[in-house]
Amino acid sequence: MVREQRRLLMSRARLEAAAAGMVCLSPDESRYLTRVLRFGPGDGFAVIDGQGSLWQAQLSDAGQAQLLQPLAQPALQQPAPQPALVLAVAVVKRDFELVVRMAVELGVDRLIPLVCERTAVLGQLKPERWRSIAAEAAEQCERLWLPRIDDPQPLQEVLAESAAPASLRLWATTRQPQLPQLPELLPALLPDPAADPAPAAVWLACGPEGGWSAGEEQQALAAGWQPLQLGPRILRSSTAAVAAMAGLAQWRWSQTRC
Repeated sequence: MVREQRRLLMSRARLEAAAAGMVCLSPDESRYLTRVLRFGPGDGFAVIDGQGSLWQAQLSDAGQAQLLQPLAQPALQQPAPQPALVLAVAVVKRDFELVVRMAVELGVDRLIPLVCERTAVLGQLKPERWRSIAAEAAEQCERLWLPRIDDPQPLQEVLAESAAPASLRLWATTRQPQLPQLPELLPALLPDPAADPAPAAVWLACGPEGGWSAGEEQQALAAGWQPLQLGPRILRSSTAAVAAMAGLAQWRWSQTRC
């Protein structure tokens, strides 16, 4: 059995600036370790850099921690998961913070908050808050790679950026029962994972509470996105994004164990 171990995320630049592996803790980190977890000097935890590396550490005093391995020799190192999972999801009035947290837990590598024609929350865009939630979720779910949380982008920019030929682009839509579902579509697009090279990235777009506009649907199809449905029921935007990402995460795990 793998023992649970508390983790703190620290930037690579911050770790590189530590003298002799002695890291200065922020007030929030110190408070969390000493007051919430009741740690004392000598108690151990893990430090991750969000770029695939983990080091063991010990609390030295209330304001410092000692890395137990050299920076160049982490206790655990993991390559970036492939293919990258990119979730482009419309910002919704409620539950967007939950979408961010659950997407991180499921293994998304990049999350792009979309501003669509029917987006109605332009005054509630909080990318720094979302990044903080992503960092907390990465620590909690014990992943080594911190996902990238973009600033909100219009759909047109995402369609243009995703046009790389090595990418697989999936467009979740509703009220089109003739479309395939995710478990049917992926084997059709990638029939022989052993023989065919995997895509560099798999993009998934999920729309706003009012659905995609007809113009947005047309733009996506013209750009080469593959439409799919998520089942017979109409899901809330937040539910649709999490359900679809869970399917993609399970598919990647079955192919690569990452």
